[in-house]
Amino acid sequence: MAAAALREQLNALLSSMFASGLVDDQFQQLQMLQEDGGTPGFVAEVVTLFCDDADRIISELAALLEQPIVDFDKVDAYVHQLKGSSASVGAQKVKFTCMQFRQLCQDKNRDGCIMALAVVRNEFYDLRNKFQTMLQLEQQIQAQQ
Repeated sequence: MAAAALREQLNALLSSMFASGLVDDQFQQLQMLQEDGGTPGFVAEVVTLFCDDADRIISELAALLEQPIVDFDKVDAYVHQLKGSSASVGAQKVKFTCMQFRQLCQDKNRDGCIMALAVVRNEFYDLRNKFQTMLQLEQQIQAQQ
């Protein structure tokens, strides 16, 4: 596929990610840092680190919520960490879901936390799939230049 068509696909994907609220202005700031700093692969590295970290945290949360006695302080600490890393990459939907999740932790609402984890997981998987598509398109564009 021609580089111009790939760029069009990439731009359409990014536009849909912004329009749907998956990402916010912080993600745009990361893109501008890459462009201004001339650091190719910066966004890819940040996104990959975020996805790896979020995957690990979600697994930890699932394990904690399966315990007979839930340590809500520990759950809250992990959710807080996920919220922070989501905010730093502009993962808006994940960040907002984490904010609601934290309230459920403070209320010590186990069932609510389990449901919130399912929502966070879904929001994260949706975002991760879009990020993976974005990175693939960027690699294909680079290969054609």
